[in-house]
Amino acid sequence: MSVSDDTNRRGPPAMMLGIESSCDETACAVLDGEGRVRAEIVASQIADHAPFGGVVPEIAARAHLAALAPMVRAALAEAGIAARDLSGIAATVGPGLIGGLIVGAGFAKGMALATGAAFYAINHLEAHALTARLPGIAARAPDFPYLLLLVSGGHTALIAVEAVGRYRRLGTTLDDAAGEVFDKVAKLLGLGYPGGPALEALATEGNPARFTLPRPLLGRAGCDFSFSGLKTAVAQIVSRLPPGSLPRGMAADIAASFQAAVVEAMADRLSHALAMMPESTCVVVAGGVASNRAIRGRLEATATAGGLTLIAPPLRLCTDNATMVAWAAIERRRAGYSADDLAARCRPRWPLDGAVQSLIAGKAVSVAV
Repeated sequence: MSVSDDTNRRGPPAMMLGIESSCDETACAVLDGEGRVRAEIVASQIADHAPFGGVVPEIAARAHLAALAPMVRAALAEAGIAARDLSGIAATVGPGLIGGLIVGAGFAKGMALATGAAFYAINHLEAHALTARLPGIAARAPDFPYLLLLVSGGHTALIAVEAVGRYRRLGTTLDDAAGEVFDKVAKLLGLGYPGGPALEALATEGNPARFTLPRPLLGRAGCDFSFSGLKTAVAQIVSRLPPGSLPRGMAADIAASFQAAVVEAMADRLSHALAMMPESTCVVVAGGVASNRAIRGRLEATATAGGLTLIAPPLRLCTDNATMVAWAAIERRRAGYSADDLAARCRPRWPLDGAVQSLIAGKAVSVAV
């Protein structure tokens, strides 16, 4: 089905339902054609995974399956519409945990088939990349091209966002993602799961100069990241301490020193990316780690030094959410991309490089809007 077909059948683009189930949060949202949020619901699975110290894929998929139908009903009720009023239904189909992706995409496809709404297969990373253009996030939606720093539990990358559906990767992590290493260091410090927010809170009590930790790739050409050596350095410090629980003051100093190293490394990589992309109109930071205030503050200073504004979505839109999924579908429809076939497959790995393309023929089809 093309965009023009959908528009002619239903009139002007109206309501878009977004579904997100790529990891450990089930989310759905309803946006109108202008991107205004009519309903937004997120169900966290933290309590389900905390006893295991991390996300268990099978538990995550079962939780999505149990939560999704009642959440969608609640979102439609909050938006004051019926399922038949939807012009489009968008779901994350990658990257992510395959079980959760199948649950969310399968639900969205079934609902699209039942209602006749258009189906949109959304790349989770593209949704993060376009969130800054959602109405109300910035005083003025950023113009293309802009520079995106994506920092999450599974991804750390600097990406040139050249247009909807067109992206150029400037640098990425060579090993661990930023969010992953935050969680692993938090576990070393006995902070439990999820570790990132707990480590950030503990770091505010500590001395960031107490421990000398490496700044991976600092000053090197390009803008790739590396965090594995930093994680190992923290593990070595902890291994030399007496067994048992760390004294809070010691743990706070390690947390602060670790966070300071990550912040400096990210600022250095961003400065290199700015030099590689002088045409950028602004800097956008997105992903769960973007909620870290120390990281945001340093990135803002780096962007300002480069003569650009930093745009960071509100915290609720940095972590996994369905508002960004619905918005990405609206952006793709506006840009002239066709809706996706119901045979579109889920992709646990789906890099944000080149054009984000159809999952059927491997080509993005542009049509008249």
